[in-house]
Amino acid sequence: MKKRILKVATLLMLVFLLSITASAKLRIALLLNGNLGDMSFFDSAAAGMKTIEKELGATIKIIEAGPDPSKWEPALADLSEMGWDLIIVGTPTMAEFVENIAPLYPKQKYIFFDGSVDYSKGGLDNVYSIQYKQNEGSFLAGALAAMVTSSNLPFANPEKYIGFLGGMDYPIINDFLIGYIQGAKYIDPDIKVSISYVGNFVDAAKGKELSLAQYNQGVDVSFNVAGGAGLGQIEAAYEVKKYVIGVDSDQALLFEKHSPEKTEHILTSMLKRVDNSLVHAVKRYVEGTLEFGKMEALGLKEGAVGLADNKYYRQIVPEEMRKKIEELSDKIVNGEIIVNTAFGMSQEELEQIRSSVRK
Repeated sequence: MKKRILKVATLLMLVFLLSITASAKLRIALLLNGNLGDMSFFDSAAAGMKTIEKELGATIKIIEAGPDPSKWEPALADLSEMGWDLIIVGTPTMAEFVENIAPLYPKQKYIFFDGSVDYSKGGLDNVYSIQYKQNEGSFLAGALAAMVTSSNLPFANPEKYIGFLGGMDYPIINDFLIGYIQGAKYIDPDIKVSISYVGNFVDAAKGKELSLAQYNQGVDVSFNVAGGAGLGQIEAAYEVKKYVIGVDSDQALLFEKHSPEKTEHILTSMLKRVDNSLVHAVKRYVEGTLEFGKMEALGLKEGAVGLADNKYYRQIVPEEMRKKIEELSDKIVNGEIIVNTAFGMSQEELEQIRSSVRK
């Protein structure tokens, strides 16, 4: 009789504990220092949040702080007062604000993606940082561009001249550039690259203007690394019948929903899997294995970057080129090819590389 009572009591306690666990939903907020709809970086982060909501049953909130930097730190401070389990924030321009706010809320946990806080400043043991090896994925984008510009594909021309459109001239964007140039020169040491910077990540009109200038100068493939501003490059490629390589999200699949005519101009996209990395980090947090107070760099080996392999890529890009990209990817993963990085590179070294491909 006593054993039976003990079993019943144990079962009731288990049911009680499970009900508490079920009701104590994980609460996670994503603060964007911009707006959704860029079909790139911010949309990828939001997609990750939706997956977290679906797979982990978390309560999520996505806050669009807009492009005005004066609103970013107050927004982060307000969120930190609300008792979220996790606050997720990203892009290098937010590092200073995380460094200012996180030490004031030592019990609050933060995930900072696409950059790293300066842990030497102290008080940041509650921050986990994710950096991406965008230089590795961009190496593949450069190799593809170099092969396409020398090909007989419909929108290619005989000139070995490719382009790069960056949002801003700072280390993360230049990390894309360094990998892109290295990959292109791996295929053709004499390749030339037209390099432009929009100055922000939102001005699609300026992105289009700069891209049209590149294409009119003879560029037939350009790499869009400019967020929402880069949508102008896709528009430009469509107008003048050239090629573009997208960034962050699979932009061909995004465009097929409302502008399918543009997809034949998008060779592929260099994916920065913000979505996957956030899902992975939150799952590790739930398991208790996420290490706060440190930064991790994720690349091809971890599946955090790479070229989109969709139906348009397979339709547009010849099989021999796709096989070459797979071969190069394997060589990067196993260490046969070491991709250079803009991080730690002096301005003089950077300018020397840019000059080496100037027409």
